[in-house]
Amino acid sequence: MKPSLQPGLTHHFKFTVPVSKTVPNLYPEAPQLQAMPEVFATGFMVGLMEWTCVQLLEPHLDAGEGSLGVHIDVSHKAATPPGLTVTVDAECVEARGPRVKFKVTAHDGMDEIGSGTHERFIVTWDRFKRGLAPKLAKVAAVKVDA
Repeated sequence: MKPSLQPGLTHHFKFTVPVSKTVPNLYPEAPQLQAMPEVFATGFMVGLMEWTCVQLLEPHLDAGEGSLGVHIDVSHKAATPPGLTVTVDAECVEARGPRVKFKVTAHDGMDEIGSGTHERFIVTWDRFKRGLAPKLAKVAAVKVDA
């Protein structure tokens, strides 16, 4: 991680909501979600907030580094139909070693649709993959036994 990663950094990202990011598309195999209206799903809003924070971090990471979302605390306050453009604003409010905290807000041009905080942890991908390897091996062994 570069020393340029400091509180006060901001990033703005715009995304036009397609039908594929509405509630019925979150888990197509869930009949309860299929019955819900076609509005921007909370799960996709959270993902858009994470994406914005990842973009903010990107120029401040060293080669081979990335980040993992470790905490999110957001409210989804208003419905957004497909076709509206959502703007997410992210601000780095704390950088404590590899842990970075962001303030995030999302607006659809008519309403603030969501706000809260998000935390990410900076990792080296090589170390992350080494830590994940035992779990992947266990999954592979279960598939062979099945």
